[in-house]
Amino acid sequence: MQEPVRAYLADERILTEDSDEAREFYNKSRYGKLSENRVQLSFLEAMYLMEKEKLVVLDRRGKEVKKDAFLKKARKLSPNFWVRYAVFKDIRDRGYIIKTALKFGADFRIYDRGVKPGEDHAKWIVYPVHESGHLTWYEFAAKNRVAHSTKKRLLIGVVDDEGDVSYWEVRWMRP
Repeated sequence: MQEPVRAYLADERILTEDSDEAREFYNKSRYGKLSENRVQLSFLEAMYLMEKEKLVVLDRRGKEVKKDAFLKKARKLSPNFWVRYAVFKDIRDRGYIIKTALKFGADFRIYDRGVKPGEDHAKWIVYPVHESGHLTWYEFAAKNRVAHSTKKRLLIGVVDDEGDVSYWEVRWMRP
């Protein structure tokens, strides 16, 4: 087994070491974004890679940040982190590339298997929600409109208390 890549946590950023192994996260599977020979990861991406034992996150003093402490910090920055992570992890485990979709007004965009961002457009946008959460009809219509106007399919990722995710796809139809 290969040594995990080291990354450094500074405030709200996670930046990998300058190594070929770290750049492979981006080159092979499009984790993060390249930044001066390093890869800047989101908290979601870093958590996923930590769980897969491919990444070790260090604090400013060089001390390892354990998963529990990392999760606590992530939840502090994003109260909906666990629900978003459940969807992120499920999609990655299914072999898809998932990236943020803030510019589309959604949580994530998902690329079809074998497609990398930049090669083609994302196929879906997804909104993670907890099974006990709710959407108003106005919010639901707004999400559907965003998907339609960006020519993507809308997925609602419903996360239960065990972290299992069910997906509901919504499409415009002409009767």
